[in-house]
Amino acid sequence: MSFHLHKFPLLSRSGVMERLIADASEKGDTNCTISLNDIPGGDKTFELVAKFCYGVKHEITASNVVHLRCAAEYLEMTEEYGEDNLISQTEIFVNQVVLKNWKDSLKALQTCGDENILPHAEELNIVRRCIESLAVKASTDPNLFGWPVIDHGGPMQSPGGSVLWNGISTGARPKNVSSDWWYDDVSSLTLPLYKRLTLAMEARGIKQEIIAGSLEYYTKKYLPGLSRRKSAPVGMVAIEPPSEEDQKILLEEVDRLLPMQKGIVSTKFLFGLLRTALILRASQSCLLNLEKRIGMQLDQATLEDLLMPNFSYSMETLYNIECVQRMVEHFMAIDQATGGASPCSIEDERLLGSPSLTPVTMVAKLVDGYLAEVAPDVNLKLPKFMSLAEAVPEYARPLDDGLYRAIDIYLKSHPWLADADREQLCRLMDCQKLSLEACTHAAQNERLPLRIIVQVLFFEQLQLRTSIAGCFLVSDNLADGSRQFRSGLGAASQEGGWNTAVRENQVLKVGMDSMRLRVSELEKECSNMKQEIEKLGRAKGGSGGGGGGGGSTWGNMSKKFGFKFKSQMCTAQEGSVSKQNNASGKLEKSRGKQQKHKKDLSWEG
Repeated sequence: MSFHLHKFPLLSRSGVMERLIADASEKGDTNCTISLNDIPGGDKTFELVAKFCYGVKHEITASNVVHLRCAAEYLEMTEEYGEDNLISQTEIFVNQVVLKNWKDSLKALQTCGDENILPHAEELNIVRRCIESLAVKASTDPNLFGWPVIDHGGPMQSPGGSVLWNGISTGARPKNVSSDWWYDDVSSLTLPLYKRLTLAMEARGIKQEIIAGSLEYYTKKYLPGLSRRKSAPVGMVAIEPPSEEDQKILLEEVDRLLPMQKGIVSTKFLFGLLRTALILRASQSCLLNLEKRIGMQLDQATLEDLLMPNFSYSMETLYNIECVQRMVEHFMAIDQATGGASPCSIEDERLLGSPSLTPVTMVAKLVDGYLAEVAPDVNLKLPKFMSLAEAVPEYARPLDDGLYRAIDIYLKSHPWLADADREQLCRLMDCQKLSLEACTHAAQNERLPLRIIVQVLFFEQLQLRTSIAGCFLVSDNLADGSRQFRSGLGAASQEGGWNTAVRENQVLKVGMDSMRLRVSELEKECSNMKQEIEKLGRAKGGSGGGGGGGGSTWGNMSKKFGFKFKSQMCTAQEGSVSKQNNASGKLEKSRGKQQKHKKDLSWEG
């Protein structure tokens, strides 16, 4: 860009221009041509400087003050060459206007992102001052400010804090601002400036959760493939995605900035970072760090999160199983180191209902579901499948139903497995920790080795026998506990007996549930017996002249054979095991008498 200007307006304001014009005159250059190839801001900034030298009215704004300040310094436009020169004007504007306002500080810092300006702005401490200004304002509650710190996104406020309308206070108080009010603003900065601002905010004492939220917002804005559903944060403007190399640099930088702390960001966001890192082939240290972060809070993950495709060139398996295994191992190591591993009593958990979902049991359930999803992959080798299943300790699985389901799917998808491999695979599960439904399925499963089926049948019978015996034992203990509680023993004994009775009552409920099916079957048999006897009674009454009737015949039969049928529904809230046993005994007795009565009737006929 060429400018045709007069000498005197320039040399009267700039020391550099004075020397250059003098040198050109000494060389006899009548045109006095001067080249300024490295002036900060380029031709647009020099045009503003030239207007200033000519005395043309110009406006200094937050968008051009950094360029003007750097160009004035470069051209030596000091007070020595004129009062109220450009250096003093721009410096006053920076200190009194830009640094006092969030919006202007942000605009000025954005202009520093230009590679041509950044070195000069650093030398003049403009970048540092803008960052400090923003960090101070972000670390202070915006609701406490008496000036419009948030006028960029909402109504102007009066010094008292009320909303202004045409400069008049309305008396209305503005809505409180959340702690993430600055996320979208700072996301417009370049990565180096954003990083420095983040570190300055952290030094100012801003909470790690707030800084991590800003990092998450910034990353989602510039990494388009972070979310599977392409859902951008609310209020975020779509931008042109950066190059793959820039995305890789950003991802690795975010990994370094994120605190290594559990729950600092969502697990879904971390999985998005890991998937993107695998696609962009980020550094190995970045991948391992992300796996550790996810491992720390793996109990918050979902099955969909774990199903990460395998992006390796070999394409051994459909999903990245090694990555999931490392995360599981990291979680288990932390759980055991922090004492979170608490082996539970399988019998107690089975009797008292479903176990409480502790983090380790949630991860075990998650891994079993993941194994069931990857099991149909014909390229999945047996050692890799077993290695992931064994990464979950035995105490983490109250029931092995999920593991059994995964093993069954694997056997179905790999029918060529040898018998020895099938037995080795089935040893992963504990037959004693299978539910009744799983035992029933396993006993009829032709894919399981015969040895495993025998074990399942044995433990199923043992479980039923133990449950029935436990029900009788608990019934007696409940009766003894009730008598002790009513007998007026000491307070300590009463409290202990009552706690024991409550726990045994819970066990009794489960035992009674297991007997409900049997009692229901007996009631159906009794109903059929009653209908048959009534039919016989009506037939006999009809042949004898119609006297009596079906109801009286049934009554006579009942008295004769001692039947005392009473419809009982066995629930966990009413009745007791002893009453049910009496009813069952009487039903068995009535069945025997009915057989005998049928013989007599057939003989009479």
